[in-house]
Amino acid sequence: MTYKHLTIDELTMIESYYLQHNKPVEIANRMGRAIQTIYNVVNKFKQGKTALDYWHQYKENKKKCGRKVIQLPAHEVDYIKEKVTLGWTPDVIIGRKERPVSCGMRTLYRLFSKGIFDIDTLPMKGKRKPNGHQEKRGKQQYQRSIHDRPDNYPDFNSEFGHLEGDTIVGIHHKSAVITLVERLSKVIITIKPNGRKALDIETALFTL
Repeated sequence: MTYKHLTIDELTMIESYYLQHNKPVEIANRMGRAIQTIYNVVNKFKQGKTALDYWHQYKENKKKCGRKVIQLPAHEVDYIKEKVTLGWTPDVIIGRKERPVSCGMRTLYRLFSKGIFDIDTLPMKGKRKPNGHQEKRGKQQYQRSIHDRPDNYPDFNSEFGHLEGDTIVGIHHKSAVITLVERLSKVIITIKPNGRKALDIETALFTL
C-alpha cells in the first residue's frame, strides 16, 4: 500500500476548513483523505501551529528518512586499503571473510564509486561486460574454422606435419611469442616476432 504525503496546498486547504469550524470527518470526506491524517494536522492547529509550520516540520522529518550513510571504522578502512594495494577486489575482500567488514560487496563498490576509496587503486578498471556479452571485435570474414579440418585432412591425427599455432602475449601487451606444436610428435617450435601485430606475426611465420 502506498501513501501520498500531504502537499502545502492541501495543508492550506485543511487549515482553511478548520478555521471555518468544519469537523475533521467533513474535511476528510471533502479532500478524500484518511480521517487520522486530518486529525494529525488539526491537532497541530489546536496547539497554535499553522499550515506553514506543519510543512516545515514535515520537511525536517523527511531529512531523517532513508538509509543512513555507511561510515566504516578506521581499522576496516585501513584493512580495505591494504588489501586493494595487494591486488584484491571488493569481491575478494568480502568473499574471503578474512576479517569482518561492516558492509556488503555491492556497498563496497559504491564506496569506491563515490570517492570514499580511490577507485584508481582497483586492479580492474573500466566497465564490466554484462552477462551474455559476445565479443564482436577482431572477427575476420572468410576465415576457415578448425572444425572443418577433419573434412579437409581426415588423417591429421596420424599424419606427421600438422601444426597447431598460438600466441603468448607478454607483460603490458607489448610483446608476443608464437608457439607451433606438431600434433604427432608433440614437438614445440617457438618464434619471437618483432611485435604482436598481424603483420609482425605473418612476417615471422614466413621467415621460419
